[in-house]
Amino acid sequence: MQNRTTVIGAGSWGTTLALLLADKGHEVKLWVYEKDLAEEMQKTRENRIYLPGHRLSENISVTSSIKDAVSDSEIIVFVVPSHVARGVIKEFTPFVSKDTIIVSATKGIENDTLMPISEVFKEMLPKSCHNNLTFLSGPSFAKEVVQKMPTAVALASYDRKVGEVIQQAFSTDYFRVLTNSDVIGVELGGALKNIIAIATGIADGMGFGHNTRAAIITRGLAEMTRLGIAMGAEPATFSGLSGLGDLVLTCTGELSRNRTVGLRLGKGEKLKDILASMKMVAEGVKTTKAVYALSKKYDIEMPITNEVYYILYEDKDVKASARDLMNRELGEE
Repeated sequence: MQNRTTVIGAGSWGTTLALLLADKGHEVKLWVYEKDLAEEMQKTRENRIYLPGHRLSENISVTSSIKDAVSDSEIIVFVVPSHVARGVIKEFTPFVSKDTIIVSATKGIENDTLMPISEVFKEMLPKSCHNNLTFLSGPSFAKEVVQKMPTAVALASYDRKVGEVIQQAFSTDYFRVLTNSDVIGVELGGALKNIIAIATGIADGMGFGHNTRAAIITRGLAEMTRLGIAMGAEPATFSGLSGLGDLVLTCTGELSRNRTVGLRLGKGEKLKDILASMKMVAEGVKTTKAVYALSKKYDIEMPITNEVYYILYEDKDVKASARDLMNRELGEE
């Protein structure tokens, strides 16, 4: 199946998805926020900042004009950081047809409103577009996907048939897409796991071992699931690709930006210095603030998230956080 497809966002993941879709024969327009980067990519046929070493297919055209990118598109793949999502959605909404299918690959929660990205889309788009919203998540480092290493991800949708269209559009012999009807669960798994990845990174940076990492991943999954249920998600979703799958990858993989932030915090670096040195966004930093507020709103116990919040936003000492987690009142699993 070949479609006129737009990818909004030319970070490593957006560029990777553009390459994947172009290889399948889609006509892809890749929207780049930075005008100078767009011009360079048009000339060099490479994203040297975010995905160096991978030539853009002839099926990919690069633009910094949102109108040019979105007009006449059958599928829009949305891959921008969560903190700018609302502004970009507002910018492209006037040019979207009610028949256009939107695939959100953005993982995060809006800080000001505490909305998952699905709710932001539904607030910004006409109601006629809502059934065409889908959400892609799961364990998928861009570097491995672009190298065509076997990868499996989840795609959540409100309409099963729409989900199946995107499932066919994206699936290849190295990229397997499985459908899911639990939109909020798939979204929350992709957002919350970044917080736990920061925690595991901190533990690794402090020199702790595999026992500690396993405990954080397991108890992290428990608090992810508690909040998810409170917000209407299905518990089983957190055992799937967008839950446990993405959690394990992000907490253990050397390519994880969120784990890297934690690793450097655990070694004693300051957050502002870490973020200043990174080209790409570690979504977990902003997500931690939103999820800390959500845990209070829904009265959900999230001790690991709380400690990550205290470290990031209250400059709590990592050793004190580790000690406080281990000395909490004993209870049942």
